[in-house]
Amino acid sequence: MSTVTEIRLPAGRGELAALRSGNPQGAKILALHGWLDNAASFEPLFDALADFDVVALDLPGHGASSHRLAGYDYVYVDWLHDVLDALDALGWQRAHLLGHSMGATIASTLAAACPQRVERLALIEGLGPLGGSADGAGTRLREAIEARRALEARSKETPRVIASLSTAVSARLMATPMRSDDAERIVKRNLREVPGGFAWRSDPRLRLPSSTRLPEAAIQSILKAIEAPTLLLAASPAPPYFTPAQRDARAACVRDLRIEVLEGGHHLHMERANEVGPMLRDFFAG
Repeated sequence: MSTVTEIRLPAGRGELAALRSGNPQGAKILALHGWLDNAASFEPLFDALADFDVVALDLPGHGASSHRLAGYDYVYVDWLHDVLDALDALGWQRAHLLGHSMGATIASTLAAACPQRVERLALIEGLGPLGGSADGAGTRLREAIEARRALEARSKETPRVIASLSTAVSARLMATPMRSDDAERIVKRNLREVPGGFAWRSDPRLRLPSSTRLPEAAIQSILKAIEAPTLLLAASPAPPYFTPAQRDARAACVRDLRIEVLEGGHHLHMERANEVGPMLRDFFAG
C-alpha cells in the first residue's frame, strides 16, 4: 500500500489541498479530478503508480481546497493558472499530467497553452473543453447571468444539513451513476461536519452554467497545439456530452495520441483501476 499524505499548496486564487503518494524521487505526475469530484477519486490508482511522485489536487471549490473569493466566478482559463500555480509551488518545471473528465479538459488545454510544462498527457473521459454552438450564445449568456444573480440572492441562507453519509452518497449516485463505494470515497472528502450531520464542502458556484463556450472549430484549433505524447482512455458506452464521433474528431487534431476504449462507466479509473492503473504506469514510463 502506498503511503498517502495530505499537503497544502499556495496559489494565486487561494490555497490548494492535495493528496501525495508514491516515490518522492520518481517522475512527477499531477492528477486533476472531474467536476464535483476531488483528489480521493485517484486513490484507487496510487498503488499502480507507486514508482512515481503523484500529487492529486483538489481543484478550487472542491474537497479541502479554497473557494473563489466572494463575487468571483469559476472562469475556465483560471483553472489553467491554478494548475500552473500548483506546479510552481511543487517546484516542478515539467511533469506528467493525468486528468479525468473536467480535469482532462483542463489538462489537455494546459498542454496546448504551455507545452514546455507537460511531459506526457493521460486523459480519462475528456479532451478539450465543453463546446457550444454560436446560435445558442445569447441564450446561454442570459441563463448564466440569471442563475448567478439568483444564487447570490440565496447566499445568506443556512446550508442544508445532510443527516448521514449514506444520504449524501445516495444524492451523489442520483447525479452521477457509479459504484456506491466509489461514490462514498469521493463524498467523504466533499463533506464537512455541522451540528446535526454534514454539509457539502464544494462551492455552490461550481454548479452555475457557463456564460460562454468555444465553438468546436476553436477547440480543435487549440488541440492542434498539444505537443506531448497523449493517451486517451474512453468508456463504452460513451456519455452523451463526449460522443465517439466528437472524441475521434478531436483526437485526430492531436499529433501523437492513442485511444483505448474500455467497457465501463464515466469513472473508469475507479471502476476498473486494476486495468487502468497498469496502462497509465506503462504510458508514463515511456
